[in-house]
Amino acid sequence: MRIARIQSKGLRREKPAEDAIGEVVKILPKLPNVIRYYDEFNNATKSIQDPINQSLFEIEYLGSLNRINFTRFGENYGQLLKHIFLFLLSENAKASTAAGNINAANHLAPATILDVLAAGPLGIAHVWVELRSGEMPFQAYVLVKAILRLLCRHRLQGWGDEYLDYLSSELPYPAYERGARVRSGDAFLGAAEEAAIVRYLDEVVIKLRSTVAGDTGSHNLADAGMLLLAFQFAMRPIQIAMLPMQNVRIWHDTTLGPPTVHLTFHMAKQRGTATRMPLPRRVKREWAPIFVELYERRRNDGHGESARFFEVKSACETGCRIAALTRALIHSTTRGSATDLRHTAAQRLVDAGASHEELAEFMGHSSLLSGLVYYETSASHAERLNRALGLSDLYRQVAQIAHDRFISSDELRRLKGDQQIGGVPHGIAIAGIGGCSSGQPACPYNPVTSCYGCHKFMPLHDKAIHERVLAAMREVVLFYDQSARGDTSSPAYLQLQRTIEEIKKVIAELEGED
Repeated sequence: MRIARIQSKGLRREKPAEDAIGEVVKILPKLPNVIRYYDEFNNATKSIQDPINQSLFEIEYLGSLNRINFTRFGENYGQLLKHIFLFLLSENAKASTAAGNINAANHLAPATILDVLAAGPLGIAHVWVELRSGEMPFQAYVLVKAILRLLCRHRLQGWGDEYLDYLSSELPYPAYERGARVRSGDAFLGAAEEAAIVRYLDEVVIKLRSTVAGDTGSHNLADAGMLLLAFQFAMRPIQIAMLPMQNVRIWHDTTLGPPTVHLTFHMAKQRGTATRMPLPRRVKREWAPIFVELYERRRNDGHGESARFFEVKSACETGCRIAALTRALIHSTTRGSATDLRHTAAQRLVDAGASHEELAEFMGHSSLLSGLVYYETSASHAERLNRALGLSDLYRQVAQIAHDRFISSDELRRLKGDQQIGGVPHGIAIAGIGGCSSGQPACPYNPVTSCYGCHKFMPLHDKAIHERVLAAMREVVLFYDQSARGDTSSPAYLQLQRTIEEIKKVIAELEGED
């Protein structure tokens, strides 16, 4: 093993790295008999018994189990890492974060740690430059700085509290671009993908209002509810998973239509020890039946007020179920995570003109700086309008159109009256665009606006007809914008965007035949 030199208690000795680390461990205070940490998900204090002799720490956090196996680090190096784990907890780090940092020690050999211990304030800059030149996970660098702060606290190896500012300012972390996926736009769902989610939630509500409401399983209903919270409110999986029954309040008022549903979430992932303010939210009234039905089922099953509303076992399970449903709806294998929904909701709010304070309150950020990245990437007003009009190449989709088949004018005339599509969307009378293979009375959606893109739609083989409908829909978008009603997060506005895109696909398909 490498021979290294370390100054300890005023003596300079040559020792193998593992033994030299042991010299430092001997100077550190003895580990307590029990290490305690708080498990936010279960609202309970957990403990690790006899940490000195424990070779495996099992950390329960957010419903998941994280393990730290110290045997792979060696006796003395492992003991040092136990001290670091306890030190990180004393700095108010979450148990899962501390565990992740300790596991990053896999990328730091004992000889490297010895170089850090032996460098002292005068030599650490050179050691840090060498570390930065390597390709290690970000958490490995966090671990090294934690070791240095531990030395400062106990005034070892020439370190002291007076060097804490030096560690923060003069030892920079390797370049790490936070919000890279946000800046590139990869974290956002497209308008058509958002519309697909809105349409799915509408379908769930329609099914609940029908005579076959019982056919919607509680598991699927819970998935729809969790998707709604991530999509509408940008809630993190942990916030959704921890929602208790007592924080779901429902008011019934027959004169106002659907019931009102109010939810209260806790603020998650906040730095420091500041008091966490609750986050009250109101579900869109058209989607409120999802929560009303699920709440009644939970009560009928005997769940008390303290029970978790969605009956999930961990934040990880919540995130996986949201991602699975979203990806099925948008037909993607990589996009559609709960984080993507959160970023999309934030950008949607910023594009609609929200202030920094409004965004911070919506996202549950403790600092206004956290949301600056969304303003950096926000499209201008003209670009947002072009998106709604379907004119910008950035937002044009090349997916194959979904419809039954084209029909001629003669075929349209021979269809039954209930199969001929006609309607007055947004006050514009539109007819003769095609037919429906199942019949318009059997469809629960709005005629015309919901027909384009439907697999039962049989569009008329006449490009001019669809071009006139496209122009009419664009007039509606302009009207929304000029009257300051262009709420880009509303279902009606998203449906307009989706309809325009689908009309354009029909026109493009007809042009391709020319």
